[in-house]
Amino acid sequence: MSLFWRIFLLNAVVLSAATALLFWAPVTVSVPIVLTEAAVLIGGLGVMLLANAVLLRIGLAPLDRLTRLMTRIDLLRPGQRLPVTGHGEIADVLRTFNEMLERLEAERGDSNARALSAQEAERRRIARELHDEVGQSLTAVLLELKRVADRAPAELRADLYDAQETTRGSLDEVRRLARRLRPGVLDDLGLVSALTALTTDFRTHTGLDIRRRFDPELPELGAEAELVIYRVAQESLTNVARHADAAGAEVALRRTPGGVMLSVRDDGRGLGRSREGAGLRGMRERALFVSAELAITSVAGEGTEVTLHVPAADRSS
Repeated sequence: MSLFWRIFLLNAVVLSAATALLFWAPVTVSVPIVLTEAAVLIGGLGVMLLANAVLLRIGLAPLDRLTRLMTRIDLLRPGQRLPVTGHGEIADVLRTFNEMLERLEAERGDSNARALSAQEAERRRIARELHDEVGQSLTAVLLELKRVADRAPAELRADLYDAQETTRGSLDEVRRLARRLRPGVLDDLGLVSALTALTTDFRTHTGLDIRRRFDPELPELGAEAELVIYRVAQESLTNVARHADAAGAEVALRRTPGGVMLSVRDDGRGLGRSREGAGLRGMRERALFVSAELAITSVAGEGTEVTLHVPAADRSS
């Protein structure tokens, strides 16, 4: 039955009941109307309106649920669906809305995959140019400064040595940026070595007390899953260093029955009421890319914990 006919019949039932009551009830209206008759009419009108409101509320309740879901829907948290009950136009609307969510989530996943692949390719290109072009140029400058310093008068050597140290520091910074853009150790030595190098680098440059807890035996993960774990750990530590006002953090990588769980926990001030920024949403997009589950818990004054559960690689595929 269509929504129009449902509402029409609901009102028809209420009005028919009121008409029948007027036909058979021993109620009359005097002119001028007396107080008791006015009370009866007002009471009857109130009953009619109440019955009409209750029936309409029941009939339109699925649309209210749909409206509430539409206001809070987030494609980065997939799986939100409305239960489809009954028949008619409202059931068709709910079913169509759920199908639309499935299509949007699939399209969002495909576009995220293409965007993240392009982003990693661009990171790889920039890291290679930094290492090969800028790094080699700075190395050549460093060698030339050393050659000039060895032949320079004594009064100029101190200045040349200072220039050497500045150039060496710039070369180290370029190499560090290249490693952060594309961690070569991840491809060469694996995930645990890459996370160890990452935490050591953050400890050196930020002064944070970063503790590591890595299980010795981890299940097999795909290259994309390992890269997502590395990027989530990197972004989490970056947020700790920039926003958490923390003294330390812990990075843990544990084996789970279904795969691997990464957790990054700090002892900072927590997220409070701040909204998720681009960094956190980027982590959610990366998690969806490998069908992982990301959770962020925060307690004001006690810190924030980011957990990422990544399923193990499917060996049958």
